[in-house]
Amino acid sequence: MIGGFFNRNGRTQGWAALRFVSPSGLQLVQVTRPAGGHRPVVFGCDGFPLDGNGASLERVCKEAQLRRWTCTLLLEPGEYQMLLVEAPNVPAEELGAAIRWRVKDLLDYPVEEATVEVLEIPPRGAPGRGKAVYAVAARMPLLKERALRLRAAKVPLQVIDIPEMAQRNLATLHEPAGAVALLAFDGSGGLFTITQGGDLYLSRRLEVTLGELQDADEARARQHRERVALELQRSLDHVDRQLPFIALDKLLLGPLPAPVGLREFLAESLGIPVTTLDLAQLMDFSAVPELADPAEQCAHFHVLGAALRDEVGHA
Repeated sequence: MIGGFFNRNGRTQGWAALRFVSPSGLQLVQVTRPAGGHRPVVFGCDGFPLDGNGASLERVCKEAQLRRWTCTLLLEPGEYQMLLVEAPNVPAEELGAAIRWRVKDLLDYPVEEATVEVLEIPPRGAPGRGKAVYAVAARMPLLKERALRLRAAKVPLQVIDIPEMAQRNLATLHEPAGAVALLAFDGSGGLFTITQGGDLYLSRRLEVTLGELQDADEARARQHRERVALELQRSLDHVDRQLPFIALDKLLLGPLPAPVGLREFLAESLGIPVTTLDLAQLMDFSAVPELADPAEQCAHFHVLGAALRDEVGHA
């Protein structure tokens, strides 16, 4: 038993992150964060097939005792849009409404059907530059459907999150106060983020999937690596121009199921050190030893990050 695992109300002092994966599956990760700066403890990490009537989801909820956890749901990349927009010069209490108006023409559905959240980016420190924010928009019917589905299974959902913020959580774990450039891949593509001090400054999607990086044809695989290097170089040039106060001395590469030559290729192409992130150095996997395998870390990368929420600070 982990010391301080349950509070006075019998609830765990940690987060359970859920992620619906196609075609009909669920990833579940449960993480507690011991006091005293110790590594977060992964209490559970598993995947489950789901049926269409909710019985299997309710069974997962019961077996994992999710009613004792604070739960978050991680959205898939295609289920929301993340838009970088200039912040309007309005009082803080009017910012949300102003951003909705600003992004209405950027959505492919009526803004009245959208839930829009604002992620503020800290001031860039350079005079004459307007403040930017990220607007995260998702279809309200989709969010309601997910919330009702979880509620019907008695999952106490508290938060809906996105992979960008999950990746931010992992970067913060690696370097709590410093700048971190982190690139991770899954079946939907790549996600490149730059964070500093727990704040997300830059997020870009790369249309190169994990499967393409693993292409058995070396000529095609090299083309995919070159596309990744080109997109990263453009992003790093943007950082140099727009975020000069962020000092990046290396690139972190998320875990991959098997070597694909990407780390070496990027180090040579970009001219900076590239290090593969080993989550086993940052998190306690003793309760789930299979996570020592980079393939498992890759498969659960963002759902692990989603379960790393800071209940006091990060939203």
